[in-house]
Amino acid sequence: MEKVRKSQIGVSRRFAIAPMMDWTDRHCRFFHRQLTREALLYTEMVVADAVIHGARERLLGFDDSEHPVALQLGGADPGKLAEAARIGEAFGYDEINLNVGCPSDRVQSGTFGACLMKAPVLVADCVAAMKAAVKIPVTVKCRIGVDEQDPEPALDALADGVFATGADALWVHARKAWLEGLSPKENRDIPPLDYDRVYRLKARKQNKFIGINGGIQSLAEALTHLDHVDGAMLGRAAYHTPGILTGMDAAFYGSTAELFDFAALIDAMANYAARHIEQGGRLGHVTRHMVGLFHGLPGARRYRQILSTEATRPGAGPEVLKSAFAEVDFGRTAEAA
Repeated sequence: MEKVRKSQIGVSRRFAIAPMMDWTDRHCRFFHRQLTREALLYTEMVVADAVIHGARERLLGFDDSEHPVALQLGGADPGKLAEAARIGEAFGYDEINLNVGCPSDRVQSGTFGACLMKAPVLVADCVAAMKAAVKIPVTVKCRIGVDEQDPEPALDALADGVFATGADALWVHARKAWLEGLSPKENRDIPPLDYDRVYRLKARKQNKFIGINGGIQSLAEALTHLDHVDGAMLGRAAYHTPGILTGMDAAFYGSTAELFDFAALIDAMANYAARHIEQGGRLGHVTRHMVGLFHGLPGARRYRQILSTEATRPGAGPEVLKSAFAEVDFGRTAEAA
């Protein structure tokens, strides 16, 4: 049975951390939440069939501290997506998001993800079914087009359809996806970015939330996009250099908190890791997301070595994480953030 949790109301989408397969699991999200109290977090994409028939607590469970957190679903069957959305709402998620952007082999074989850019009417039907099934917001994340599509009519058709059926927001990864000829990794880099196309969509949809994603490397760069769209979403930059998130609340939400409390972070992550280990997990499940935290600081190399080697050994406990933190000169973190 689902563990019903209380979700938060009035989620801000001014800044979000992108859903990333194999990366933004519950341990990653808990870690990111310690770095920013305000950012909207997203799960990895979970296929609707897995939500309906799979081990729900393993797939959907999360720590209450992760709020605000959105569940991203994959699929193309309106009925199944509606049922999966209901289950996600019961688990306490703050938002349900439909993936219309992933170009992996898995989604192509199932004809969902980025493939749905070619079926805007079906996407609209999926959004309508999910909106009818839940009370929390339903949003969509898409590309500007796929393959030989012209991004002008392709993105407009997708946006018009999902907003007409009630979508609460549209996040746009500002690249095409090439379903044939490029790997999923290549699809994150090779198709050229076209931020202007997303800006034009926002100009046409002035009363709808349009967020932008793709290739954004810093908080300063993310802020520049807010002159044109409603929200910015960081993906790989947030994952590989998570230390930048310590400045997010001040930059995007005007937080006046003092310098980031790394001592509190150490305690929070060590306690979290201890709980995970007690439940049968391994330290490496948690620490694999933390390796890039201290780029450029004295001791960062040794910190990375400990997390990459000692923390992955069977039986490793929270004391290994504490020993890694002990190698870092926190006196230099403020200027590096």
